[in-house]
Amino acid sequence: MKEAEKLNLTKSLELFKEAEKLIPGGVLGARKPTDFIMGEYPIFLEEGRGSHLIDVDGNEYIDFLCGYGPIILGYQEEEVDDAVIQQIKNKGFCLDLTQPYQNALAEKVIQLVPSAELCIFLKTGSDATTASIRMARAYTDRIKVMRCGYHGWHDWCVEMKGGIPEKFYEDVYEFHYNDLDELEDLMKKHGDQTAAIIMTPFGHPLHQKMQEPKPGFLEGVRKLADTYGAVLIFDEVRTCFRLRMGGAQELYGVTPDLTVLGKGIANGYAISVVTGKKDVMMTAASELFISSTFFPNSLPYIAALKTIEILERDNVLGNIWAKGDRFLKKIQGVIEKYDVGAELSGVAPMFFITFKQDEMGTRKNRRNDFYTQLIRKGFFFAPHHHAYICYRHTEEDLDKAVQAIDESLAYVHDKYAR
Repeated sequence: MKEAEKLNLTKSLELFKEAEKLIPGGVLGARKPTDFIMGEYPIFLEEGRGSHLIDVDGNEYIDFLCGYGPIILGYQEEEVDDAVIQQIKNKGFCLDLTQPYQNALAEKVIQLVPSAELCIFLKTGSDATTASIRMARAYTDRIKVMRCGYHGWHDWCVEMKGGIPEKFYEDVYEFHYNDLDELEDLMKKHGDQTAAIIMTPFGHPLHQKMQEPKPGFLEGVRKLADTYGAVLIFDEVRTCFRLRMGGAQELYGVTPDLTVLGKGIANGYAISVVTGKKDVMMTAASELFISSTFFPNSLPYIAALKTIEILERDNVLGNIWAKGDRFLKKIQGVIEKYDVGAELSGVAPMFFITFKQDEMGTRKNRRNDFYTQLIRKGFFFAPHHHAYICYRHTEEDLDKAVQAIDESLAYVHDKYAR
């Protein structure tokens, strides 16, 4: 199988060299070049439209990262952006006091999310997960936290511990998704001191295969939280308004005490939510201080209300599930053609192609070669992060992606054939 031609990334690389003089590391966080494949992926993008991206060198891609999840409809979604523009032009958005859109959005979230009785609006997923832990600790008058999944960059949960005193996370214990016995053992040791169990109800661990809950797993976690009087928190930043309007809790039928959501609710505008049972949520009314100059900014409220309107009106999630199911079946068929250790996991709206370990230790090389071929062919998948489908992905987009995946796996197969 012929190797795809390397992309021209001249301007991207020049901008990165410039950025290294201006920004620590040039680019921070999950978007830094080393989180992709150095020299193969663009570092700076110019434009997004529909399901496509264009980088600063003019290369065009069909995108499957969707801004790391917020793009549920598509880039430059006209109805959403027009609603925001009208708010800017006609009423303003950063005022002394809260505008009434807060109430309208809260009512909508409470209508849609099973656990929702009251809402607090913030900006980022990290804001919201941290606020939920603060609420749980205030409500229970306990300190310890059991966690499963990625919950942001704040001191209590971030994986990289540089600059963080151990005392800030010494009361946080990790358990693994679908391992109820592990959580049960932790609760036997620490249950009477545990304020919260926080977890992603759909398993999307960093760099690993995605997992749906085993029968009884979420129900078992719910029972353990009840037994020990801990607050059960579902981190649905990625899954709410994507797996279902009401999130994974609606899909799997297990209701937490608190829910954290964001990303897909506003199609790229910065907003997150903590919602849940009234008695836990009310700690924020008098016992806690949760505030930011920008939390009441009305632009993401407007975007969220319009995004939800479109999601409901056009049956967006039904569309994503239907075409995603067809897409994943085709991918699985392609994977089965080539004995290269590729594995497909996830569900229609969010999925991941990973590679198994092998005796020769070539897993990382096979993965990098596969994703290098895809990006060169004009398909933006991330080697270390799962993919998403958005509403504006067309059947043509998806069929082209299947063909590119086939060709890329064939390349890997030929290169590593024994």
